[in-house]
Amino acid sequence: MHALLNVGVMAARKAGDSLIRNLNKLDQLKAKATLKGKNDFVSEADLIAESIIIETISKHYPDHAILAEESGAQGESDYKWIIDPLDGTTNFLHGFPVFCVSIGLMHKNTIEHAVVYDPIKQELFTASNGQGAHLDGKRIRVSGEKFISRSLIGTGFPYRKSNKNPDEYMAMLKQVINKSEGVRRPGAAAIDLCYVAAGRLDGFWETGLSIWDIAAGALIIQESGGIITDIDGSSNYLETGDVLCGTPRIHSKLKQLLIETAHQNKN
Repeated sequence: MHALLNVGVMAARKAGDSLIRNLNKLDQLKAKATLKGKNDFVSEADLIAESIIIETISKHYPDHAILAEESGAQGESDYKWIIDPLDGTTNFLHGFPVFCVSIGLMHKNTIEHAVVYDPIKQELFTASNGQGAHLDGKRIRVSGEKFISRSLIGTGFPYRKSNKNPDEYMAMLKQVINKSEGVRRPGAAAIDLCYVAAGRLDGFWETGLSIWDIAAGALIIQESGGIITDIDGSSNYLETGDVLCGTPRIHSKLKQLLIETAHQNKN
């Protein structure tokens, strides 16, 4: 394992252990939780986990820059760690066992290393640019599914304030439900991306995400043989926060379905 990735794994595991300890304090955490935006919570657990990650990384690479969900940007460097200490905060605060730690390392404009750690299942997803994607050290690949009618698709409901039309999303959801074998909404985008990479989902789409929701999972998708783009097929999903991914065939067909539905909804 590359030294940089090893540090990311170490930080993610430490943060995950902290989250599990804080599960026993849910009543206290919910009482202290604050609302950053519409349905966008931050809890003491997020802040503690983030500080653990930053401390671990900074101990080994003090000159590297940080972009973290809660504390924002710190430092300037060609190396930037993109951190979501708790993806799925709302799930966590309700005791719903789907949440994770997500850490990506960007060198200049390329994501080079990625870690997503699910502390409930103790599953560790990792990837390094050009070295493949792994789950607990074993190589993973996207599924071989070619037909939407047999596919299981993940999504995330729009919940942040944005200029997105909720009716447009609901029209998309209706079409995917009708065309696919099923749709799932676990509530933690980084895990959804990893599930596509591991073949547990065949495709996934969501709008209005932030870069820390996507960065690590995007590399894991690419290194597992999957395709990830903006919903219109462009490559600027880290900027727009709109994500579509899947097996090559499912990505192509899902993109066509979503674009056609959006177009019809506007007319």
